[in-house]
Amino acid sequence: MAKTTKTTTKPVTVKQATFELLRAFGIKKVFGNPGSTELPFLSDWPDDIDYVLGLQEASVVGMADGYAQATRNAGFVNLHSAAGVGNALGNIYTAHRNQTPLVITAGQQARSILPLQAFLYAERPSEFPRPYVKYSVEPARPEDVPGAIARAYYTAMQPPCGPTFVSIPIDDWMHPAQPLSARKVSRELGPDRAAIEELVGALAAATNPALVIGPGVDRAGCVDLMVAVAEKTKASVWTSPFSARCSFPERHPQFQGFLHASPGQLSEALKPHDLVMVIGAPVFTFHVEGHAAIFDGATTLYQITDDADGAAVPPIGTSIIATMRPALSLLLELLPESRRAAPKGRVLPDAPKPADPIPVDYLLHTLSQALPASAAVVEEIPSHRPVMHKFMPMPGADSFYTMASGGLGYSLPAAVGMALGRNAGRTVCLIGDGSAMYSLQALWTAAQRGLPMTVVVINNSGYGAMRSFSQVMQVRNVPGLDLPGLDFVKLAEGMGCDAVRVSRSADLAAALARALAHDGTSLVEVMVDSAVPLLYAKS
Repeated sequence: MAKTTKTTTKPVTVKQATFELLRAFGIKKVFGNPGSTELPFLSDWPDDIDYVLGLQEASVVGMADGYAQATRNAGFVNLHSAAGVGNALGNIYTAHRNQTPLVITAGQQARSILPLQAFLYAERPSEFPRPYVKYSVEPARPEDVPGAIARAYYTAMQPPCGPTFVSIPIDDWMHPAQPLSARKVSRELGPDRAAIEELVGALAAATNPALVIGPGVDRAGCVDLMVAVAEKTKASVWTSPFSARCSFPERHPQFQGFLHASPGQLSEALKPHDLVMVIGAPVFTFHVEGHAAIFDGATTLYQITDDADGAAVPPIGTSIIATMRPALSLLLELLPESRRAAPKGRVLPDAPKPADPIPVDYLLHTLSQALPASAAVVEEIPSHRPVMHKFMPMPGADSFYTMASGGLGYSLPAAVGMALGRNAGRTVCLIGDGSAMYSLQALWTAAQRGLPMTVVVINNSGYGAMRSFSQVMQVRNVPGLDLPGLDFVKLAEGMGCDAVRVSRSADLAAALARALAHDGTSLVEVMVDSAVPLLYAKS
């Protein structure tokens, strides 16, 4: 009888096994802010993985989010125990709402002193970031850490994507562990063909259909497919409320505009359509109270989404659970060429006039004219978003990003991550003065790395969105809405950026052109009229 030889794999350390996994997953950067419980992980850092230092944990997570969106691979984050996770929670929530794949690790105190409630220990660490992570664990044994990180990666990357969390005790890294090979896990989910055929029949029979397109289309890299479907159906195209990406070219002749997050205003906009198909978005994201007549039954509603939980939310209609590429490909294959007349798209407004103080519409139009074709805009100007929609039409795929959560402090660090992850082109962060102060320290990372990034700060000396809401809600004498005395030029220069302030319309175009051509990171602070448009109609 022949002898069988048993092959054994030579043990490595937990740390070595983890780095080999990161390489296999194509993770080339780790975003972090170091603390004592992370030092064993950070020691003797390998040359082939770039450690991106951020000066505060919220900025670190925002950078990883932007980088993950730019590369369409999970961002890897290393935080400092419970304190660091606490600082980062706002942007962890935003990553959850953005459906951005992140693997977040955090240090934990040594296992031997955890029973003594040691300094900088995390109590019940896996519960801390819930419910805004898809998977959360502190492994029971040191040798389980690589497996936990692998599971966190696969889970983060599985649609709907999102952040995951692993807490790792300080003394686990040098323990022996078995090497772990990366696995292949498919990420596309095909649609129910019968449901797509039903949808095709409903679209063909509709008199005036509308497509409501959300960020899931651009996340999946399917904007071209979406345009082909829209053109074949000759349907009107709307952008879903609070869409965090541009999933349809906003100069396309079928594009109608942006749906409000007010139930009444959204219902009124969609009232002429007998069929509404929502693709890659919730049905619907609302921000204020009101009667949603769209749900009264006069309109036929369909949804295509990769989010099974989101599919359970709409009160009426049919939801088809699938990832965007197979669903849109099958839809395009089965759709007949429509004989209905193509709808007339929106008419863009005339160019606004210059004035002093600088009107926001003039600033946004001027910036739109100055943007290079390859630029990506990362936005956080909630009080001026309706004006941006009018005067800064986005070209489509990979051109626009914002926070789906509504939480401030995301877009400036996300722009840094975006600039790190994009292969070419300039990244432009368009941000308000109030928003900028939440994660301003991200400028330091951009300046240190000489990133091709321009920050345009719209300074209206206050929280403009809150001013607008106070008018809509008819409340008066609200404290804390004014922000006098901020000097973004000095703040930016103090962190190593080129910076300039513009107060006159006559100087705006030249200042923007100079900043966008700057070799490195630049900032333009634009002093604007403090008047803020109403975000919603008064009830």
